[in-house]
Amino acid sequence: MENKKVILDNKKLTFVLDVDGVMTTGQFLYSEKGKAFKVFGAHDADGLNLIRDKVNIVFISADKRGFKISKKRTDDMGYPLYSVHESERGEFFKQFDFSRLIFMGDGIFDAPTIKKCMFGIAPANARIEARQVADYITPSKSAEGAVCDACIRINKLFFGGKK
Repeated sequence: MENKKVILDNKKLTFVLDVDGVMTTGQFLYSEKGKAFKVFGAHDADGLNLIRDKVNIVFISADKRGFKISKKRTDDMGYPLYSVHESERGEFFKQFDFSRLIFMGDGIFDAPTIKKCMFGIAPANARIEARQVADYITPSKSAEGAVCDACIRINKLFFGGKK
């Protein structure tokens, strides 16, 4: 397992995103050989490009079987991805200043971090536990522009919508 210490520009806010159910539909497409594909949206990279110079952007995934698929996508976009199982999330997030942390997640295990960080985001189709504690619920579903929606909101809320 790779090192989970994240190197950050401490002058910037940090935006951590869970991959599955946020960047992807959350569905796993299996063949007889196992997990073969994940569905990612087309608009999310545009949103991330809007804020990439303003915030630290980090991705996490608990999906060990599909990690290489997610890694390929985040590598293509130029962002780090960390394998962080749900049981390790508490320890992983200790390295962040929650008063400067934005987190986007969709699941039951994401809800505590969504609630604790300075600005928590959930996609429109997130689990109810995540939506109930989120500061912002995107109008779009995961893999259908939810991350783009989040980036537009972050840009407007924290940077006045300036490019």
